Amino acid sequence: MPVATLLPFTATPNRKSASPTSFRLTEKFILLLVFSAFITLCFGAIFFLPDSSKLLSGVFFHSSAVETNTRTGPDSSDSGSAGNDDRVLAKIRKDHEKALLEAKDTLQKRPDEIKQDIIIEKEKVVKESMGQGGKDVNNLPFVEYRRPPGATGHEPLDPETRDRRAKIKEMMKHAWDSYRRYAWGSNELRPVSKQGHSSNLFGSIKGATIVDALDTLYIMEMFEEFDAATDWVEKNLDFNVNAEVSVFEVNIRFVGGLLSAYYLSGKEVFRRKAVELGEKLLPAFKTPTGIPWALLNLKSGIGRNWPWASGGSSILAEYGTLHLEFMHLSKLSGNPEFAQKVMNIRKVLNRLDKPQGLYPNYLNPNSGQWGQHHVSVGGLGDSFYEYLLKAWLMSDKTDEEGKKMYYDALQAIETNLMRKSSGGLTYIAEWKGGLLEHKMGHLTCFAGGMIALGADGAPGDKTGHQMEQAAEIARTCHESYARTALKLGPEAFRFDGGVEAIATRQNEKYFILRPEVIETYMYMWRFTHDPKYREWGWEAVQSCRLDGVRDVYAPTPNHDDVQQSFYLAETLKYLYLLFSDDDHLPFDHWVFNTEAHPLPVIKKDKTDRPNEVE
Repeated sequence: MPVATLLPFTATPNRKSASPTSFRLTEKFILLLVFSAFITLCFGAIFFLPDSSKLLSGVFFHSSAVETNTRTGPDSSDSGSAGNDDRVLAKIRKDHEKALLEAKDTLQKRPDEIKQDIIIEKEKVVKESMGQGGKDVNNLPFVEYRRPPGATGHEPLDPETRDRRAKIKEMMKHAWDSYRRYAWGSNELRPVSKQGHSSNLFGSIKGATIVDALDTLYIMEMFEEFDAATDWVEKNLDFNVNAEVSVFEVNIRFVGGLLSAYYLSGKEVFRRKAVELGEKLLPAFKTPTGIPWALLNLKSGIGRNWPWASGGSSILAEYGTLHLEFMHLSKLSGNPEFAQKVMNIRKVLNRLDKPQGLYPNYLNPNSGQWGQHHVSVGGLGDSFYEYLLKAWLMSDKTDEEGKKMYYDALQAIETNLMRKSSGGLTYIAEWKGGLLEHKMGHLTCFAGGMIALGADGAPGDKTGHQMEQAAEIARTCHESYARTALKLGPEAFRFDGGVEAIATRQNEKYFILRPEVIETYMYMWRFTHDPKYREWGWEAVQSCRLDGVRDVYAPTPNHDDVQQSFYLAETLKYLYLLFSDDDHLPFDHWVFNTEAHPLPVIKKDKTDRPNEVE
């Protein structure tokens, strides 16, 4: 009988242990002693825990550690020793027979369930070994991990939907395998030239695709790939760099990706890394108003803004897209400073007059005054509005300030920016100093999903009205795809000069694998179950490849040779969820950050356990 059949981590799932009933009692007992020693040595070496017997008994045996009770006092006699030995042997025999049965049951568990049991027991041991103040060596409080519902799903019953979902997973595997083969450790892949690509948005931080893709790998149950990515994060992800990064991009991709990976898997490495990076971003808030800089040197802590941004202003979509991640950083670190920083941004905004109720894209962090009066629900503005709504939802609908700010802003957008073309297409224009530019960006197409997500909480009787608006925006964005040669949407499209939903400028005709249209289809499917949204999503699948194209109107594509990290983080994830059942990452338990990283709703405290993640 091979030893491996008794060890949960060397047996294949569902393999059952061989029965020892064919051995005589003495042989069985000898084997049990050998196996016991082997198990103790192996698992002690694996976990390096000083109290490994307690850990293993909790995970596998659900009983106290085996008691040997071999103490002998100075008064022990030879005859008494013989009796004690018999009792000890009987005790050992009984405990080991019980252990074999429970180990046999453990083998029936899925590997991820066994790993999660070990993680939980490790955390219990860590908690009990903590000193005064409840802090571990990384100065993080103990958090009882509970995975929210729907982290993974099940295959759809409909055969066509199941096949399409499998195709999207195949696309993810192809994208990941290509990155791993040609660009492992780089930020992104150049699929045509088969080499790595790095953007200055991340300074010299590496591995953007790895961190951005972590949760997609987990959600699609690509656990082997997820484990490889986890190993890279643990060994190679380094934030101790003397380089300038985009606070916004590093927050939504790296902090958001690490937080999501932690909440999905329970692996402590992700919590540690997320908090470490969050702390390095805090110096960005050292401005007279507390409105953060756009760019930050992670070593020196010196920040600045983009030189082109309206006289050194901070950008609405950048400083307004930190709230979700920073609220979770406070929860997981026990440090209220993260939450205080983002709540202060609201205080600054609420003190300012809003032109026509709108939020301009530029705000000076020194004076606390608006810069150029340019308003957009697309680039420079988009995710600010998204985070107002999602902050309310993520708070289990207790953040009344965020709710009011969102619905007031949406009303101003409807009044001042939302228009209908002569052909009946609803679009959201841009506002520049009181004048409308009848242009809608691909980025703006996320608004259909956002409006649908918030429609149920709309004030008065506006729920139906907002669902209609969301459906109309989804249709407009679909038209921007349908009216191109490649059936992929341009970066921006216009409604003037006799054209509708068509890009007229060469620098607006490119497509870089953006997710916003697919995102809206996913939300509209969830809320309406209208099959056209799945059909529209499938049209995009049939047109997609690993990199973008320079002109969606040209019959022969000219590829840009960059596989954006958000293609794996957002586009493929939203497509996969579009063809998944509603209980996969259900909206009443999860909220997506603007990079599609799912973060759990912070449930109302009903247990008085402030450090528990529900």
